[in-house]
Amino acid sequence: MSIQYGEPDMAGSYGVVDSFPKDFGYGGDEAGIDDDSSASADTQPRILLMGLRRSGKSSIQKVVFHKMSPNETLFLESTNKIHKDDLSGSSFVNFQIWDFPGQVDFFDPTFDDEMIFTGTGALIFVIDAQDDYVEALGRLHGTVSRAYRVNPHINFEVFIHKVDGLSDDHKIETQRDVYQRANDDLADVGLEKLHLSFYLTSIYDHSIFEAFSKVVQKLLPQLPTLENLLNIFISHSGIEKAFLFDMVSKIYIATDSSAVDMQSYELCCDMIDVVIDISCIYGPIEDGGAYDKESLAIIKLNNTTVLYLKEVTRFLAVVCVLREESFERKGLIDYNFHCFRKAVHEVFEVGCRTQRNGGRPDDSLTSSTSTSSSTHAPNHRNYASHNGSMM
Repeated sequence: MSIQYGEPDMAGSYGVVDSFPKDFGYGGDEAGIDDDSSASADTQPRILLMGLRRSGKSSIQKVVFHKMSPNETLFLESTNKIHKDDLSGSSFVNFQIWDFPGQVDFFDPTFDDEMIFTGTGALIFVIDAQDDYVEALGRLHGTVSRAYRVNPHINFEVFIHKVDGLSDDHKIETQRDVYQRANDDLADVGLEKLHLSFYLTSIYDHSIFEAFSKVVQKLLPQLPTLENLLNIFISHSGIEKAFLFDMVSKIYIATDSSAVDMQSYELCCDMIDVVIDISCIYGPIEDGGAYDKESLAIIKLNNTTVLYLKEVTRFLAVVCVLREESFERKGLIDYNFHCFRKAVHEVFEVGCRTQRNGGRPDDSLTSSTSTSSSTHAPNHRNYASHNGSMM
C-alpha cells in the first residue's frame, strides 16, 4: 500500500539546507585573498591540505570532491602554487579547500600566516606512509605549531596516507610511531594542549571518505542535534544503522550513536554510486539533475539486509541499513522519515536565524521551541514506534 504524506511548505528552509549555511560564523574576517572569490566566499569555513611533495594531497581532493578515478590521479602534476577549490555550488558542505604545494616555506617573508590560518576550520597534514616520514614529521611540527599560535581553534588532522600497500600490522605500527613522535615533538615545546587526530587513509578504498567525514563533522555545529534526531529515527523504526550523506562527495555529515561498521559504510557508498549512475542514465535531463525530491532507492542483499535511501534535501540523503523483517513496516519508516526530514530542515533554519541575530534567538522562533526540530530537545511524540503505538 502506498502512503502519501503531505509535505509542509519548506520553501524558505529548503534553500537554507541545500548547502552548508554560509552565515554560521566560521572564522573571522579576512582580507587580501588574491583570488576571484566573492566577499561571501571569504567567510566560508576553510580546510587546508598540507604536506610534503607527492604525499597525495591533490589526489585526495580530486577523488573525494571531483569523482576522479584513483588510477587517474597517477597523471596529476605536482602542485606548484596554492590551489583554492570552492565547493559551495556543488555540495551541501559549503567550504573552500586550499591545496598547498609541498615546497611552501613558512619563513618566506611573502607567506602571510595571519591571512592563511585566521578563519581556517581544519588543517589536514598528509604523510606518505610508504616513504620515510622523518622529514614529514618535522614539517608537521613546524606547520601546526605556527598555525596554533595564530589560531588555536583550528582542528588539526593527520592523514597517514597511502596505506593500501601496507599489511595490517605495518599500518598499526606506523600509526603508533607517527602518533608517538608527533606528540613528543609538541610536548618538547610546551604544546601539550594542541590535539592531533590521526587517520589511516587510502584513495583506493573508502577510508579517505570516512576520514574526511570525521573532519567535516567537527565543522558542523548542528552535529549533536542531527545525531540525536537519527537516534530517535532508528529507535522508532527498527533500523540498525543510518547515515546522513552528502550525495556529491559521499561524506556522511552525521550518523547515529552506534559504532560505524566500515562494511556497512562501504555498502552505503556503493549504493549512492548506483543511484547516481542509474539516475544520470534514466533520469529526466530537463529537470536539471538526476537527484531530486522524488529520489528513493531500495536494495535487498542476499543476507536479509536491506539498504534504503531517501532524499532529505537537494544534496543530502538518509541511507538506512535494516533487516527485511523490519522493512515490512515500510509505512511506519516513511512516516518517521517524514518527521525526521522536517526536523532537519527546521534545525538548520533555526541555526541560520539565530546566527543572523548575533547568537540571540529570533522572537519568531519562540513558539517552535517545543517542536521536534528544537536544536536541543527533539520531541519523541512526533515519531511512531516500531511496535505500532504512538510515543
